[in-house]
Amino acid sequence: MARKKKKVEGSSGSPAWMATYGDLVTLLLCFFVLLFSMSTIDNQKFKAIITSMKGSLGVLDSGIIVEMKEIETTLPGDVIEEEQEEFKKIYQELKDFLEENGLDNSVTLSLDERGLLIRFLDTVLFDFGRAEIKDEAKYIINMISDVIKDSGKPMRIEGHTDNVPISTSRFPSNWELSTTRAVNVVKYVIELNDIEPWRISAAGYGEYHPIDTNETSIGRQNNRRVDIVILRREAEEVSINSIGGFNYE
Repeated sequence: MARKKKKVEGSSGSPAWMATYGDLVTLLLCFFVLLFSMSTIDNQKFKAIITSMKGSLGVLDSGIIVEMKEIETTLPGDVIEEEQEEFKKIYQELKDFLEENGLDNSVTLSLDERGLLIRFLDTVLFDFGRAEIKDEAKYIINMISDVIKDSGKPMRIEGHTDNVPISTSRFPSNWELSTTRAVNVVKYVIELNDIEPWRISAAGYGEYHPIDTNETSIGRQNNRRVDIVILRREAEEVSINSIGGFNYE
């Protein structure tokens, strides 16, 4: 009697290449977890890495594409507390300087989500309709720049105007006036106070971010201002372009 041939069963389970693919994904996961665990993560660079990885991990044309979700990173509590203390120290140092020089009514300080806001009201830095820094204002900028330089933090200079139109050969509109004022402060800080250019940016917003009404002379006076913002770590990557304005970085 002829022997019956044994039926050869086909192999079960996933293809062999899936094991290698799974190892690759696991290694990538470990890599991103390690990055996430570092307290000094640069959010902007980290997100750029993730973006560059998107769609690039397909094994075959018909293979699975791994879509990496952007990981929202937050600073550890101790880092936040340390930064809070740094800003309180800077705030107090500037407050003492302004009070000693009788400037606390024309230059205001406030802490917000972006960092420390130093607001120069009306004609503290510039004459009406002009963009040249006044000589008496340079001393104020020098002192503030020294504090900022010692802190090692980045800063943004923002120019604002009221809604009264301006039309001159140099400033066709309030956009040019506000932007030129901000840029002139940036140049002065870089050239005469030796602060690294990469730490500073300038933005001009014209009349479009008022803090008071433009219906009264006092309100318009409050809206004509220059703000210097010493930025927190988490605010560094937030582009001011998201709320409009000309941005020089």
